[in-house]
Amino acid sequence: MSGDNEKTKNPFIRGEDEPMAPDEAGPISPAEDERLLQQERERRAAEADMEVQIIDSVRDPNSGPVEPVRLRPEHSFCFSCHPGVPCWNVCCFDTDITLAPYDILRLSRRLKMRPAEFLSRYTVPAVWEKADLPVAKLRCQDREKGERMPCVFLDEEKGCTVYEDRPASCRYYPLGLAAVKLKGHEEPEDFFFLVKEPHCKGHEEDKEQTIAEFRKEQGVERYDLENRGWIYLLMKMTSWNVLGGPWGKKLDPRTKQMFFMATTDVDGFRRFVFETRFLETYDIEPEFVERLKTEDELLLQLAFDWLKHILFNESTIKLREDVLKEAIARARRGTGAA
Repeated sequence: MSGDNEKTKNPFIRGEDEPMAPDEAGPISPAEDERLLQQERERRAAEADMEVQIIDSVRDPNSGPVEPVRLRPEHSFCFSCHPGVPCWNVCCFDTDITLAPYDILRLSRRLKMRPAEFLSRYTVPAVWEKADLPVAKLRCQDREKGERMPCVFLDEEKGCTVYEDRPASCRYYPLGLAAVKLKGHEEPEDFFFLVKEPHCKGHEEDKEQTIAEFRKEQGVERYDLENRGWIYLLMKMTSWNVLGGPWGKKLDPRTKQMFFMATTDVDGFRRFVFETRFLETYDIEPEFVERLKTEDELLLQLAFDWLKHILFNESTIKLREDVLKEAIARARRGTGAA
């Protein structure tokens, strides 16, 4: 899929990629083309050396627990969390956990329900402020006013009831994940940072490991792989918002609703693909069309590629030839061209 491995063929594109105008209306004038190119240059300048924090395990933003050091996979730190530490389960209270798309798939399967039901029962809608995009956050259990609120999946005696399928934020703790777009680089790079909250005694344990060893032990590699397209979307929208939104325009509410549906509810996006003119509009290989009917992860990658296309004009998904020809014809009729 796009963004994961440049050498892997994108299953949602047949033939060579072709650049498209933002409105998919066919050829644009030289003046308009220059305006769009200038906007893209300005966005790239805004994006240079920009750091966007994606996974944030900080529970108390006022306590200043983040060590401002960019860590790489080979760096080491001491930490261990187990039932014997005196702060056991404390970090599962008053949580603020944004669920990534793959988190939702895993938890839905764990609870033997589809994502739409999971979203309704266990999440609340929120906005990822830097990108101004809608996301789902995990609920906390209801408590009396003033009492600390435990995660909806916490059993205070047994611990996490969904531990094997816990979200990426929980797996990463006490690390945070940031995507950093360095000047001169086409793709963002991952960096990690250490979170040291006052209550956490896990940092006093003797267990030393590298970032890479910790990530493998916690099983975050698959999560990062499946969520890569979502992380890319958040980061790129953040850079565009510096300039007022993609191509200088804020996203309308309907586009934001489509983003939320495509990244949280695979069944809703599946209906969109198969019950609208989607497959008549976009050129997708037939073998993948059949797989999209049952493979949620594959459908999620299609959603990311489609969003890259409609939000940022990226050629991650291709119009069918007859649709493209009709769009060009409409554009020519609109300008009076022969």
